[in-house]
Amino acid sequence: MKALFPRQRDATDGPSLGLALVSGAIAASMVFPLTWLLYEATTVDPGRAWDLIARSETLEVIGNSLLLMIAVTTLSVLIGVPLAWLTVQTDLPFRRFWSIIVALPLVVPSYIGAFAFVSAFGPYGEFQALLEPIGIERLPEIYGLSGATLVITLYTYPYVYLTTRAALLSFDATLLDAARTLNHSTWAAFRRVTLPQVRPGIVAGALLAALYAISDFGTPAIMQLPVFTRQIYVEYNAFNRNYAALLCLQLLAVVLVVLALEWWVRPGDNVQSSGDGSSGPVVELGRWRWPAMALPATVTGVALLVPLWILGLWLVTADPNARPSLGFELEYALNSITVAAAAALVAVLVALPVAYFAARHDSSLSVIFERATYVGFAVPGVALGLALVFFVTGYENVRYGSDLATTYLPGLYQTVPLLVFAYVVRFMPQAVGSIRSTTLQVDPTLVEAAHTLGETPLRTFRKITLPLIAPGLTAGAALVFLTTMKELPATLMLRPHDFDTLVTIIWRAQEAAYYQYAAIPALILLVVSGLSILVMLSQGGREGL
Repeated sequence: MKALFPRQRDATDGPSLGLALVSGAIAASMVFPLTWLLYEATTVDPGRAWDLIARSETLEVIGNSLLLMIAVTTLSVLIGVPLAWLTVQTDLPFRRFWSIIVALPLVVPSYIGAFAFVSAFGPYGEFQALLEPIGIERLPEIYGLSGATLVITLYTYPYVYLTTRAALLSFDATLLDAARTLNHSTWAAFRRVTLPQVRPGIVAGALLAALYAISDFGTPAIMQLPVFTRQIYVEYNAFNRNYAALLCLQLLAVVLVVLALEWWVRPGDNVQSSGDGSSGPVVELGRWRWPAMALPATVTGVALLVPLWILGLWLVTADPNARPSLGFELEYALNSITVAAAAALVAVLVALPVAYFAARHDSSLSVIFERATYVGFAVPGVALGLALVFFVTGYENVRYGSDLATTYLPGLYQTVPLLVFAYVVRFMPQAVGSIRSTTLQVDPTLVEAAHTLGETPLRTFRKITLPLIAPGLTAGAALVFLTTMKELPATLMLRPHDFDTLVTIIWRAQEAAYYQYAAIPALILLVVSGLSILVMLSQGGREGL
């Protein structure tokens, strides 16, 4: 069992007490705002709290949220696992091409996919207009649980695909050769040999998909499905603070169950990885070789071409005079870049001591501080936004304006700094993980050599360690920047008055049903989001592609 107080992994890192205090203060600041959700919930009269929890609307929200999470997770597994298997272990034509293409739906924020699908396949959408000459006047409703499940699945299955693919790439292919010598069929070999070895990767991806589904705000809101995130936002705008806080606690309880499940399955991971799954295909598909391309082509075609078709259509047919107030302005992009860059800079600065402490000191305390920073990443953006509203309004009176997407606070206290703080709490773990991994790769003997030459610990860190971990700092900042650009609920709830970004103008266009005004900001977001794939490739290499 690890000691509570830090033991240095090497004797050259300098004093750890100051670093532990700084790391602890940062970790506490990341967790403390969330405690206001619990405080707000405890102020509710127990009888009224039970009435709110037991009301039919709450039961509907719970049921829809769980059904959505289960359906998305199941479909993501059913799509992601076969795609990973086809692109790693078979002779699928153009499998290197498909291995990249099937991961690209991660580029599309789900709320952009949602309003693109509504515009394309809604009862009177663009697809219905194409079919109208043959007598089809209306398409079935796409709204509700089925529509939300379809859209979220299309943009979350890559989580399962990527984690399963990683497991298959390290899978010992000689085990399949052994199965063939025992006359096992392709399906039997996959079920009895491959599946048990890659199950941890499948479970890891499934849990990511489940966490995304339960925390997604934009898609259920657009699809008019009452779930936790949508209902919390509705109650927040209706000034029902107590009910919103109780819903947040129930949502967090579901999230904790998902995280507990991840923790529970992790000790059981036992995968033989001495082989090289990327050396070549091991399963010949035979007559199914070309028809098998229908799966990746269909999935990626629907996930990528529909948004591109709709956004391109809006771009060329938009009427700039229909709603001039929603027209794109360069200021929106500059605002997004400004707050995202500020969040990336602050996140890296505050992540550095936590990551360095976790990498260089082996103790329970360092583990606790590091894990504490991950709390905000696990908390849905709408819950974090509400927690910060409660945190701030504990000291200031809140004045609500007519725009329900904005909370006005007196003075400048709730402006850009609060928004940036929300982004840091939400996405700092991306920087912590990146910095910690690069810090572990620094050879301690280099630090020791600097000390023998009389350098102080601070100068040693600045001259030796910092240049070596610079790639981790850069990658962490890039990931925080990219995810901040796409964050929707926290931005809607905490942005200052008259401070529009790319995501807020997209949301305003969606709410006003003037979708064409979302084309330019959505396309900009897609380009920026596409950079995340490059960051992933630079971090993980191109093995198997």
